[in-house]
Amino acid sequence: MTQDDLKKAVAQAAFKRIEPHLHEDSVIGVGTGSTANVFIEYLAEAKHLVTSTVASSEETARRLKEHGIPVYDLNSVDEVTVYIDGADEANEYLQLIKGGGAALTREKIIAAVAKEFICIADESKFVTVLGNFPLPVEVIPMARSHVGRQIVKLGGDPVYREGVLTDNGNVIIDIYNMSITDPRKLENDLNQIVGVVTNGLFAQRPADILLLGKADGVVEITSS
Repeated sequence: MTQDDLKKAVAQAAFKRIEPHLHEDSVIGVGTGSTANVFIEYLAEAKHLVTSTVASSEETARRLKEHGIPVYDLNSVDEVTVYIDGADEANEYLQLIKGGGAALTREKIIAAVAKEFICIADESKFVTVLGNFPLPVEVIPMARSHVGRQIVKLGGDPVYREGVLTDNGNVIIDIYNMSITDPRKLENDLNQIVGVVTNGLFAQRPADILLLGKADGVVEITSS
C-alpha cells in the first residue's frame, strides 16, 4: 500500500468510528494536514448528518465550507464531541509532535476542549522516541531571536521557518536534533519561554486513540 492508501484507510476508519455520533448535539473538531484532508472527504459524503464542526485552521474551515459543512467558532460551542487530526510523529503513549502545517496552536486548543481526541496516521509516523521530526514552536515575531537562544540552552538547534506566518500572525521556529525523552517536561519548559505561544508537543494532552495505518490494515492503539 502507498502512503496515500494508508491515509485513506485511517481516515475511513476514523469516519466509521464517529459516524454514530453524527447527530444534532455533536460537534466534530477537524484538524489540519494531508491526512485530515482525506477525512474531510469522507465527512463530506455524510454532510447531511453533520450539523456542527470546528476547524483547526483557516484552510480546514475553507475545505469544510466548500463541501457545505457548517463551521462554527470554538467560542460558540459548549464542547467538542470528538477531534480528528493527524500527527507528524506519535509514540506508544500517544504523545505527539504536530505543527508541520503551522496550525499547532489552534490544534492544541481544540484538543484541550475535545472529549475525545482521535489521531490518524500511517505507520511511518510511529516512533520509539519523539524528535526525529523537527519540533515546531509558534513564536511572537519580535521574540524570535530570544526564543532561539533559549532553545539552544535546552539543547536544540532552532531554525526559523522562513516565509511562514500562522493563522494567528506569528512565526514558526523548528527545533532540530533533539531526542525528546521526556515530552511532558520539554513541552512545559518550552512554553515557559517568554514569547512562545505554544509548541507542537502534545504530551500534557495526548491523543486518546491512535488509528495507525499499516500494510495489513488499521491498528487501533489506546493510551495507557
